[in-house]
Amino acid sequence: MLGGGGLVAANVYASASEGGWSGQGSGDAANASLRSAGMATIDCPDVGTRLTDVPEAARADVDRELATLDQQIAEAYQRLQQSADALRQDPRAADNSVMNPLKDKRTATLGRIADAIGRAGNRPDQLDELAPCTLRPAEAAPGGESAAPSQSSGDQGQEQGGQGQQQGGQGQNGGTGQGGNGPVAADYADINSVQPNAPKAPPGGTFRTECGVNENGLFNSDNVIVAPGVSNGAHHFHDYVGNQSNTAFASDQDLADAKTSCADQGDKSTYYWPVLRLQNGKQERDAGAPGGGTEGNAGQIVTPKEVTLTFVGSPSGQVTEMPRLLRIITGDAKAFVNGPANANASWSCTGFEDRQLKDKYPLCPSGSDVVRSFHFQSCWDGRNADSANHRTHVAFADAQGNCPEGFKAIPQLVQRIVYDVDAPSLADGGKGTPLFAVDSFPEQQHKPVTDHGDFINVFDENLMRTMVDCINSGRQCGPGDDGKGDGGNGGGNGGGGTANPGEEPGGQDTAEPGATAAPEKPAETTPEQPAQSQPEKSEQPGQPAETAPAQQPAQPNPAQSNPVEAPRVDATTAPANTTKNDGGKAGRDESTAPAAPATSAAPQVSDSAPAQAAAVTTPPPANLEPQAVGNGGLAETGANLWPAALGVLLAASGLVMLLRARRLRY
Repeated sequence: MLGGGGLVAANVYASASEGGWSGQGSGDAANASLRSAGMATIDCPDVGTRLTDVPEAARADVDRELATLDQQIAEAYQRLQQSADALRQDPRAADNSVMNPLKDKRTATLGRIADAIGRAGNRPDQLDELAPCTLRPAEAAPGGESAAPSQSSGDQGQEQGGQGQQQGGQGQNGGTGQGGNGPVAADYADINSVQPNAPKAPPGGTFRTECGVNENGLFNSDNVIVAPGVSNGAHHFHDYVGNQSNTAFASDQDLADAKTSCADQGDKSTYYWPVLRLQNGKQERDAGAPGGGTEGNAGQIVTPKEVTLTFVGSPSGQVTEMPRLLRIITGDAKAFVNGPANANASWSCTGFEDRQLKDKYPLCPSGSDVVRSFHFQSCWDGRNADSANHRTHVAFADAQGNCPEGFKAIPQLVQRIVYDVDAPSLADGGKGTPLFAVDSFPEQQHKPVTDHGDFINVFDENLMRTMVDCINSGRQCGPGDDGKGDGGNGGGNGGGGTANPGEEPGGQDTAEPGATAAPEKPAETTPEQPAQSQPEKSEQPGQPAETAPAQQPAQPNPAQSNPVEAPRVDATTAPANTTKNDGGKAGRDESTAPAAPATSAAPQVSDSAPAQAAAVTTPPPANLEPQAVGNGGLAETGANLWPAALGVLLAASGLVMLLRARRLRY
């Protein structure tokens, strides 16, 4: 211990074994591999990871000062880039121009952190020992940048690492990439050279939520979890889906009151991750903004082709409900300098998802898309929705799915994000086909190992209970069905547990649009739509999607999945609306292609009769369908004919009276 306030000298988090690290990539060899950069960078102790017990009254001040430390590093890295030519002539000049001024600023900031903690509790000692940073020079292979192998695949990256070595030093300010700070050729590996390394997920219950792909363009460089109240606290841009009020200044109430892009309006959770960019020379709207081009995050932001958000269970037992406003961060945005202990990145290609890369971007063959996956922590301490370092209140389960002592199993969020991007041309530094990379802190140089995801639980309580019940009973559930799921594929323990990114939880691809699912409440009908069964699904976006009956199993998913359409974020969006579109490789659309023949379509029900809707478990008989769809039964036919019969009778009576009158006159 270095002193009070919970400051510890070692990294306190557990390794991200659930995400597939499983102890691989730790130790000096792994750190050496990570640090083969091709460009110099600044390596500072990560103070935030070591403050594990900050008093609640001091957290706002501490978070603000931690954000100041990040800003100081970013500014120092910019000075380092600007002085690159001079430093090549005299490397020691960096001490006076960059490193010593940075140390002085960090010492003052660390003092303010210690004072803030001391006002609310025990003042930590020796915090200023974390002030010095080191200038980490490029560890280049002879003739160019490093060709370090990927940690997750042995020598799989070596043949790719040699490509483009002549490109070292290209780009702005001596770096590579459009922003001058990476990526480099050694950051990529051919997926064909990777051996299968992802274990198959055990079967069990899953709950899927659909929140779109952020094609409405909700981006910012804030981080409301790590740096609340601080603009540009992330120093890189995030994609957001779900909750639409995500800024650094959003309060818990703001999140609760916000609109959501999720199909089920009971899910107002926030899901966010660093954007992926093509470094093709395009100037995005953030080209001159903090967190964007001014901090090395440059190029065209790529909208995901598909985003799948699935919650899975534990192979060792049942899961419990997440607390509302639970915050979880998975992965480490500073893993390039911190090392891989908390890294949890997973990169692959469609059709190859049994092969996962941890510290390389994948080079996918033609017809295959880039996939990035996150497996979040699945154990909760049972008390706190957040912690001082935003880590220690949650943990990963062990290989058998057991949580640490004192922790409870909760649904595990598994994110799968697909991009339609081509493999870059490394030999010419991406001039032919552009490089792609995630946004990062400037000094992290867009390394793939720094990929990370963030989640805040803003599910309403009823929908969270539905999720847990679905998972624990082994069903496959999601938006758009009658709450009963498809019956699942085994067990009542909710086992889905440590699902790997290559195999979707429960042995199924949860992006399958035909799968049945369980929303918080039955599908609502629009006022213009009577609550009766229909022969076909509506193709109009304003009408709710129908679902197959609970007994119908999910359709197997093709190897490559559908793209995702824009979510509807209007407050009047019905919960049954989905975000799947037609086209794509799967070739099937949930909103237009029926999951079963029309005779087996479950009837729609209005939200005014949920109990009646829940009772509908079997499809209507086929021989009744013509009457149900408005072709007219006997009663309806009689109702349409009696006015005509009455008219004929009246006409006949009039004719008789006319004839009699004529006879009387004559």
